[in-house]
Amino acid sequence: MPRSVNHVASRNRRKKIMSLTRGNFGGRANVWTVAKNTWEKGLQYAYRDRRNKKRNFRALWIQRINAAARLEGLSYSQLMGALKKAGIVINRKVLADLAVNQPKAFQAIVAQAKKSVG
Repeated sequence: MPRSVNHVASRNRRKKIMSLTRGNFGGRANVWTVAKNTWEKGLQYAYRDRRNKKRNFRALWIQRINAAARLEGLSYSQLMGALKKAGIVINRKVLADLAVNQPKAFQAIVAQAKKSVG
């Protein structure tokens, strides 16, 4: 009995991956084995960088808060400690947004934190 191979399914599988690598340079777009490796590596980078994005944004928020806090005469760590003692619960994302877009509101929060610390 001859061996049966489902050419339709395997060709469709290859076509799907080849369409996903469209736009890549040279063999990365049109050579099956290279394109497949490129696509798989891209998935690995995407998985890794979805996690790294969170890390990078947190670092950015901290830098922005630190810069704004130093204008008020505090360092980042002093400000965060004062906020904790004052019982002001506000996350870094919102605090950084206030520091950049609404400096008056940020100054009010810093003043409240300074007042409660003494």
